[in-house]
Amino acid sequence: MGKLEVEAKRIRRIGYVQQAILGTVAVAGVLAVAMVAPNIFQAIPRLAGKKYKSAFRIRSALGRLADNGYVRFVEYKGKKHAEITNKGRDALALEEQRVAFATRTKRRWDKRWRMIIFDIPERYRTTRVRLRRTIKELGFLRLQDSVWVFPYDCEDFMALLKAELRTGKNVLYTIVEKIENDRYIKEHFGLK
Repeated sequence: MGKLEVEAKRIRRIGYVQQAILGTVAVAGVLAVAMVAPNIFQAIPRLAGKKYKSAFRIRSALGRLADNGYVRFVEYKGKKHAEITNKGRDALALEEQRVAFATRTKRRWDKRWRMIIFDIPERYRTTRVRLRRTIKELGFLRLQDSVWVFPYDCEDFMALLKAELRTGKNVLYTIVEKIENDRYIKEHFGLK
């Protein structure tokens, strides 16, 4: 495995740990940090690795979540607790929508294309790259650099993604009845 693959795997693992902790904090409401360490990796054994490292991983992931504003630490009866914030709830909702969207079975096509068009300024390049990466992972087809197409309804997901990325009017969601020379698009998505 090359250096890039190892680094990508490490970054994915960090993201998995953060999502698991964020989900746990969201379900529990207010959760004692000291109680998280032994329980979370029992539920997610693939992420645990060495058991002695799990407490450090959880503290590190909680620290990153707090730095990003997804959780905050509160004092309750002399113990430190992690509490999910509104930003954390929004991020969790987006992740749940993304997973549901990606795992959803194919439905009957209504012969309409959902098109995402965006024009994000260069100073927000990281946002633009993140948007492209996300919609590509979900199966959108690139027509041009900032024009992507998908055959099924994805309005709810795009609304959450736009809110998360704070793109506002720079990203447009359109429903198109016909695209000229769309044969290759239909073949890409396996449509008649």
